[in-house]
Amino acid sequence: MNTPVSTSMSGKGAAFQQVWAGVQSSHKTVEVESGDTLIGLVKAHFRQNQVPITETQATQLAHQVARHNQLDNPDLILPGQKIDFASLQLPALSRQVTQGPLDIHTPITAQALQQLRPSGLTADALALRGASPSEAHTNTSGIHTVLEKTLGRAVEKGFVAAQDLDAVRQKVMGLARRYNFAPDDFARLTLMESGGMNPQASNGSCHGIIQFCDGANRGAAAVGLKNNPRAILGMGLLQQLDLVDRYFSQAGLAAQGQKLGLDDLYLTVLTPAARQETRPDVPLPIAGPQARHLHVGGDTRQPITRNSILAGLHSMTDALLGLAQGKNNGSRKYAEMAQNTPASLR
Repeated sequence: MNTPVSTSMSGKGAAFQQVWAGVQSSHKTVEVESGDTLIGLVKAHFRQNQVPITETQATQLAHQVARHNQLDNPDLILPGQKIDFASLQLPALSRQVTQGPLDIHTPITAQALQQLRPSGLTADALALRGASPSEAHTNTSGIHTVLEKTLGRAVEKGFVAAQDLDAVRQKVMGLARRYNFAPDDFARLTLMESGGMNPQASNGSCHGIIQFCDGANRGAAAVGLKNNPRAILGMGLLQQLDLVDRYFSQAGLAAQGQKLGLDDLYLTVLTPAARQETRPDVPLPIAGPQARHLHVGGDTRQPITRNSILAGLHSMTDALLGLAQGKNNGSRKYAEMAQNTPASLR
């Protein structure tokens, strides 16, 4: 951390700069407690010193702390783990400051990203997170929180080996670039379909991370496995991502010129023909019932609309990744039962 904060900052940014420049580095460790997140602990350090910090500053500083502690996944820390926060150059953290929920889910904006330079992700760091060399210098979002948390959860649950994590991330980012969708949206899709990139997810007729289904002109047939769809379950996550690439190409996503929305991305997997109906609250021609989260009001007796799909995908994401703590106990309980069950069985 040798590059000074831009002197063009004012207000909150100036306060951040003042503490950054004025506090001497010292060896400070924090023992992780249940409910802690790395970004939340970073925020707590700054709150303790009454220093305003933007969401983007906190996010990028959390990644700096992770690199300093040689943590492979900044979104996965465990109770009892000791984290060295010396790189923040702030006094030791008083644990009472961290009591209560530590909100880590404020959207990161490109404008906010420009406020932090000393701990900004380098081109190399962005490349490691899946950006191409050119994007590493131009990408202003950089960190895909839902994707990273989904990947961390996949490792924790044994869906993918830790040593394959970078390769998986690269493939997902490649798909996102090729078919012009948000990486976080692909993560949301897999959370609904397979509990989050679980290559062994199956309901007997649909299999794998996006639920390739048996039958003529369905998912398994589209990737050349019409006669042996269950062979998908013998493939690892990396191989199944190659199948996803083939499926998306067959579904015509490569022809999409504009950014593909989450609803269209999900409909490509669920019922591609339903993409023709673009009105947000009109019932879609989808055989049901599907996962209750996808239906209007979470009621399988109600239809599925584009808006209900969006609401359901976000609700499932919040529940499975713990983003809805204290706000939606019903969704969380449902997710705990459903997290490893394909959507078509829920």
